[in-house]
Amino acid sequence: MLPRIRPAIAALAPYRQGKQAGPDAFKLSSNENPFEPLPSVVAALQHTTPVNRYPDATAARLRERLGLRYGVRPDEVHVAAGSVSILHQLILATASVGDEVIYAWRSFEAYPSLPLVAGATGVQVPLTAESRHDLDAMADAVTERTRAIIVCTPNNPTGPIVTSAEFAAFVERVPADVLVVLDEAYAEFVTAPDAVDGLAERIFERHPNVVVLRTFSKAYGLAGLRIGYAIGNEKVLDAARTTGIPLSVTSAAENAAVASLDAEHELLERVAVIVERRTRLVDGLRAQGWDVPDAQGNFVWLPTGDKTDAAAAVLVDNDLVVRPFSGDGIRISVGEEASVARVLEVASTLR
Repeated sequence: MLPRIRPAIAALAPYRQGKQAGPDAFKLSSNENPFEPLPSVVAALQHTTPVNRYPDATAARLRERLGLRYGVRPDEVHVAAGSVSILHQLILATASVGDEVIYAWRSFEAYPSLPLVAGATGVQVPLTAESRHDLDAMADAVTERTRAIIVCTPNNPTGPIVTSAEFAAFVERVPADVLVVLDEAYAEFVTAPDAVDGLAERIFERHPNVVVLRTFSKAYGLAGLRIGYAIGNEKVLDAARTTGIPLSVTSAAENAAVASLDAEHELLERVAVIVERRTRLVDGLRAQGWDVPDAQGNFVWLPTGDKTDAAAAVLVDNDLVVRPFSGDGIRISVGEEASVARVLEVASTLR
């Protein structure tokens, strides 16, 4: 006889990773950085702590470095195995049975599982017709049971940002004892001048209930090492640290992150290349008649609706491994240079 599993967990589908690609296909399903690590980052990995030794459980060197970068104390920085790990910790720390967690939908597909695992209830607020967060509706959804709200900007998988003015007005409407998580996993790719920037604007200082999430997975190309960080109020981050799995950040990941910060100017040059490819991809798709929302991450969104599965199958048959969301649309990551023309060629046959 098997042990009894919580019904909510038994009914919950596990997180589904983007489909892997064959040797001749472009993998455009996981929003990965198409560039290989810089030589300096590879060198840092070769000089890491021996794997028979535990890493520094606090990732102190990286937290100090990030603290200097953003003008905060190391205790106002939290590092974990990817920013989604920190989000998981924050939800566990704030929400339980009878509580609610609000997030936009469609957004990052891991969001629905987070409140359920904590025993709480997820409250989904539909995106606008432009595939953007409806922050007024999200504020209206707050009740006495609300414990946390997740705002994803740029929104994954649709692409648009939340503006600075929109977020400022939103936070003023949210009760000060409700956690607001500003998930900025794709911040480095943003070119919209009016986009909110939780770190540059130091929103967490004026509003201690706001925590800003960032990651080294996307722009910095360390997805396989799993490392992300949060900046916010020390007491809030202490709660996240309490719920986290100890020693989950490896020495290799910490060393690579520090080396990436040392080489940031080189990495941001690569980001600029990805942004230029994104622009060509969006312009080309719109020229074909696709209603592509504003793309501010390293991906574009095709609103294919009930034709999503069939369209994704055609793309895959043409060695373009993409991320379909059945009934809604297809997210296509910006990949290698050669993939841009291939995507446009195949997409033109789907109109």
